[in-house]
Amino acid sequence: MSFRGFQKSVVRAPQQFKAKFNIGEHTKDPVFIDAERRFHELEVETKRLHDESKKYSDAINGMLNHQIEFSKAMTEIYKPISGRMSDPDSLEVQGNPDGIRACEEYEAVVKDLQESLKPELEMIDSRVIRPANELLDVLKVIRKTATKREHKKLDYDRHNATLKKLQEKKEKSAKDEKALWKAESEVEQATQEFNYFNDLLKDELPKLFALERQFIKPLFQSFYYMQLNIFYTLHEKMQHCDIGYFDLTLDVEEAFAKKRADILERTEQLTIVRFKTSGQKKPPKYGNKPAAIEAGPRPAGLLTAASPSSPSLASAKYGQQSQSDVIENPPPPYSATATALKSPMSPPLGSPSSPGLAALAAGKPKPPPPKPKPSRLSGAPPVETVTALYDYSAQAEGDISFRAGDVIEIVSRTQNANEWWIGKCHGKQGQFPGNYVKVG
Repeated sequence: MSFRGFQKSVVRAPQQFKAKFNIGEHTKDPVFIDAERRFHELEVETKRLHDESKKYSDAINGMLNHQIEFSKAMTEIYKPISGRMSDPDSLEVQGNPDGIRACEEYEAVVKDLQESLKPELEMIDSRVIRPANELLDVLKVIRKTATKREHKKLDYDRHNATLKKLQEKKEKSAKDEKALWKAESEVEQATQEFNYFNDLLKDELPKLFALERQFIKPLFQSFYYMQLNIFYTLHEKMQHCDIGYFDLTLDVEEAFAKKRADILERTEQLTIVRFKTSGQKKPPKYGNKPAAIEAGPRPAGLLTAASPSSPSLASAKYGQQSQSDVIENPPPPYSATATALKSPMSPPLGSPSSPGLAALAAGKPKPPPPKPKPSRLSGAPPVETVTALYDYSAQAEGDISFRAGDVIEIVSRTQNANEWWIGKCHGKQGQFPGNYVKVG
């Protein structure tokens, strides 16, 4: 965008905002609005025609290329692997020459089919995709003209609004008269430019729509017959595909089961394909723990202490914990012996370290309780109450009854006294009219 175009965009921005939100007066032409709607549909459908035709042509080419690559992959699988270090029978040449030959024949058939379909695919490109692309280029030029017409409409409405504002001014100064004369000149010029583009599009778009019908009909017919030719060629070539390695007289599933035989069962018998897991513990990573370490004496008083001659400990594996240790040997209760083994640097919590300190702690007076918390710092908000002005009897289920002078505890209320509030009175909770009570 040039600098001049940027300046025009800034000037038109307020009027464009008003047009978007329908503020003020705006010029509307029903004939052009309908023509512009049809033109937008033509743009969308032409773009779809171009894209889908291109996808169809690419799909046919891709299908044939994938078939060729598939046959090449199968040929590599059928080739012998003898002579390699991973083959136990390296001196014996093993392979599937019949399968390799069948793959090569299939690849030749597909390549021949690709050459047969090449003229039809080129015809789709020349008779459908290229014309649709050319039509898209024409529509882009028309869209630019429609955009320019929209800009001229914004200028026309903007200058009209300015002129109307100056004309409605009662007392005009010399400056206002000069501005009025300028506004009239701008409105006249904007009217001519807008009418030119508006009339041009209203006159030319119907002709474009008539030409569109003459363009789409032969295009659709050509694409239809080209598709039939492609389907017929595919069917004929594959129908007469005679490869001795395949028995085409059998059903697809039946032929597959016959070729597979018992390969699946024999493969599942291999240990290497079994990766089943269980909930048992994993085996030790570095073997069993040495017996001297397993059966060695342990210090007394530890939480894990047990008899050195315990068979369960002697048979425990390195890195594992016997379940019987957890169940049969719970932690011992508190005893003086266990306490004596502990470090003097860490005395038990909750007990004084010496009798003197215990006596001193017992003789010390207890501190006084803290002062009550102020009401403004308490967690619960103060309870709001109202006083009944009149007697009220419950009219429906969920209402409460009270007499004049009763104090009602408010549960929830609104700022409007002409609504129903919720409160408690005489041990019951329910609704009551807000204009029957007095707040405070």
